[in-house]
Amino acid sequence: MITPHFSKDILDFFKKLEKNNNRDWFNDHKPEFKKLETQAKVAYKHIYDHLNKHDIVDGFKLFRIYRDVRFSKNKLPYKTHFGGSFSRKKPDLRGGYYVHIEPNNKSFIATGFWQPNKEDLLRIRREFEQDDEDIRAILANKKFTSVWGEFVGDELKTAPRDFDKEHPAIDLIRKKQFIFTKNYTDKEVVSDQFINDVNASFIAIRPFFDYMSDVLTTNLNGESII
Repeated sequence: MITPHFSKDILDFFKKLEKNNNRDWFNDHKPEFKKLETQAKVAYKHIYDHLNKHDIVDGFKLFRIYRDVRFSKNKLPYKTHFGGSFSRKKPDLRGGYYVHIEPNNKSFIATGFWQPNKEDLLRIRREFEQDDEDIRAILANKKFTSVWGEFVGDELKTAPRDFDKEHPAIDLIRKKQFIFTKNYTDKEVVSDQFINDVNASFIAIRPFFDYMSDVLTTNLNGESII
């Protein structure tokens, strides 16, 4: 039986792939990769099962190893990491989870809103414009920040169109993404406690998700739109 964890073998394989990122080497080692991919799928499924004990997640996706090089300057054919995403049940639950496994202490988990569509982004900005007290309280909570810290992601250099650049919440309104990340060392990733820590961290994001789900399922008057 395959145990639900990310082994050192996964990290070691990606280290070798970093040095041999070409189709000949990968094809020669594809059987090894497929075994490690199966192991990773079991670990991601275990995270999925944990999430569904305290949330409603309607699926997860383990991204393929093959890179899309058509529009990239980087023509290396293979990714040197595993990435898996988990989607909350729409339309009433918003947000998502991501787990990234990469050697050399580059693993991390992420959560939030990576590329909100223009309607959702405008709705979020209007909420901050109208009242930023609730989101400020979440972002200032010590229990929350001890796990997730502050927002990361892209933001505008000035105010979005039709927003006052002098607004007290302009630091939030300028943001184009609403993401949190948490980094892990290789030693932490291969630990038996890694998945438990990931799950506990995802539990800690819940106040933010509850707030954002409420915003994105109502209008500015607080009336349901779903």
